[in-house]
Amino acid sequence: MPADRTLVDHLVATTDLTAPEAARVVDDVVAFLAEPVEDYVRRRHAELQTHGARNPEIFARLAEELAHRVVAAPALSERQLRRIVYG
Repeated sequence: MPADRTLVDHLVATTDLTAPEAARVVDDVVAFLAEPVEDYVRRRHAELQTHGARNPEIFARLAEELAHRVVAAPALSERQLRRIVYG
């Protein structure tokens, strides 16, 4: 999916970035935030274990990180979307 044009235009207007640079930044941020929760938890668990952390510490830290992290929305079916809109 191409970068959000409105966001790219905003970055160009408010920073010293060129349009291609701003588009690349937007694409990178969107890709970073699109990581599913399950993938994030597995990746961070492995990273923290590599640095010697133990599971009780890791799970507490993951819970704290997830409370402040924007994560990708789950895939929703058309039926689920309709239920959100119409109840």
